[in-house]
Parts: sequence; C-alpha cells; structure tokens
Amino acid sequence: MPELLLVIILGIVEGVTEYLPVSSTGHLILATELMGYDADQWALFNIAIQPGAILAILVLYWRTFRDVAVGLVKREAAAWRFVRNIAVAFFPAVVIGLAFGDRIEMMLGNAMIVAWALIIGGFAILAVEHLARPTESGGVANVTLKQSVVVGLVQCVAMIPGVSRSAATILGAMAMGVDRKTAAEFSFFLAVPTLTGATVLQLAKHHDQLQPGMTGNILLGALVSFVVAIVVVKAFVAIIQRYGFKPFAYYRIVAGSAALVWLALR
Repeated sequence: MPELLLVIILGIVEGVTEYLPVSSTGHLILATELMGYDADQWALFNIAIQPGAILAILVLYWRTFRDVAVGLVKREAAAWRFVRNIAVAFFPAVVIGLAFGDRIEMMLGNAMIVAWALIIGGFAILAVEHLARPTESGGVANVTLKQSVVVGLVQCVAMIPGVSRSAATILGAMAMGVDRKTAAEFSFFLAVPTLTGATVLQLAKHHDQLQPGMTGNILLGALVSFVVAIVVVKAFVAIIQRYGFKPFAYYRIVAGSAALVWLALR
C-alpha cells in the first residue's frame, strides 16, 4: 500500500474515532497493523495528527469558547465555573501522564490490549446505560466540582489503548448523573487541553524521530482528521440524543472480538 494512502486512511480513522466512545488510539493501532505496517513506527504520527481533531472542536463550538472568554473578562460566575470544571478534570491526566508516560507508551503498539479493551469497554457502556440515572444538567458550567473530579479521574483510565478517552469521560459523567448531551460536550471541551498537552509532550520527547518528509504527511493527516471530525461530531450528538450509547457498545464488542480472532489467526 502506498504510504500516502495510509496517511489519508489514518487521518480518516482519527477524525471518525477521536470523539466517539470507541478509542481512536486503539483503532489507529489496529488499522496500521491491518494494513501491514508496524504500529510502533507510526505511533508518533498518530499523535501528531491530533491537532486536526482539536481544531474541529474549536471551530464547531467557537461561540461557546467566545462566550466563556467574554464571561471571564466580565467576571461572570458561569464562565469561571466552566473553566474550573475543565481545569479540574484535566489535572489528573497531567499528573498520571508525567508520572507513567513511559509505561503508557510501551502499550501503544500492543494490538491485543486494544482488542480486549474494546470488548470490556463495550460491556461497561451497556452497564452504565442500564444503571445510570442522568438528569438535565444545563451545560458544562453547571456540572458540579465533584462530578468534574470524577470525570478527570476516569479519563486517566483511557491512557490504556483501546479504552477510549471519550468513552471514559462520558460514562464517568453519566454515572455521576450528568445528561448525555452535557456529558458528550464536557468530553469534547476536555479533549482540547488533554489532546494538546499529549501532542506537545510527545513531540517534545520524540522530536528526533521527526524526519524531513514526515511533516507533509502529518499536515495531510491532520487536515483529513479535521474535516472528518467536523462531520462526525455533529452526527454524534444527534445520535446519542436519539439512541443513546448502546450502538457504540455493540460495535466495540464486535470489533474487539473480530480483532482477537484476526490476531490469533495471522
């Protein structure tokens, strides 16, 4: 397979899966392996194209970010609560990421971990959908401090490839009583500092691995992921409000099981 085609495919996979509760990292690892490439050699690329998905949220929710910025200047309580909630939820990932970053990186090429995490995560989604009793929260600014702390803690579990940052944060919020739409948007907004921090950290640590021809591939992959994420995020919010998260749970179980069979037979 031509390398350019792989770059485009990985950009599509990143854009489709980054904000869905199905694990973007896991899918990028499996996609790379499925197409005959070494996932370890493409791990840095997969991280470097994340700014495309980050930009998609900034574009889609630019009014929200603008209103928060204006609210901060005007010292509005809602704007400060919004920032507080995102900051509190982001902090645990900083601590865990810096403390165990090397160990986490060792798992990024393990397709078997991804497969099992997909299956287990699928059943976890079904459990939360059945047991959680979310109520209308009224937006991210109205999420409580306790709920924000829990979301931040469960996000750390998503450092295991295949778990899904989106799934962990959304399910964590719903388990604490946050409604689906607010939980999803909390996950979107939390992704901005989380993915930005992870990208900057990894590029700083492994800048020596960036080859001259790699920059063009990264820019193309990021552009593709941006365009695809714009479409996917809009559709995702509509889907979860109508059908909930069960379709994604079933997908995870089927995809993880298929991956286990493929890994066993290859």
